[in-house]
Amino acid sequence: MSILEIVMGIVLICFAIAVTLVVLFQEGQQKPMGAITGSSGDTFLTKNKSRSIDAFLERWTRIISIGFFIAVIVVNIVLYFHVFG
Repeated sequence: MSILEIVMGIVLICFAIAVTLVVLFQEGQQKPMGAITGSSGDTFLTKNKSRSIDAFLERWTRIISIGFFIAVIVVNIVLYFHVFG
């Protein structure tokens, strides 16, 4: 195994761990059952979702997932041309 393969493997593992952690930190997307429990659906977090931690985690999930996708494609292209080049 070459140094290039080891470095690219480490990069992919880091992306995979980051995606897993960001997804696990997110809360479920359950609808509030205000009519059944008698509670109001208008809470601070529902009114300010763009500023909440959920919005932050959703944004980073997209960014890290796109980075992981691009890294996988780059690794496959580089290793393909490294082996057959």
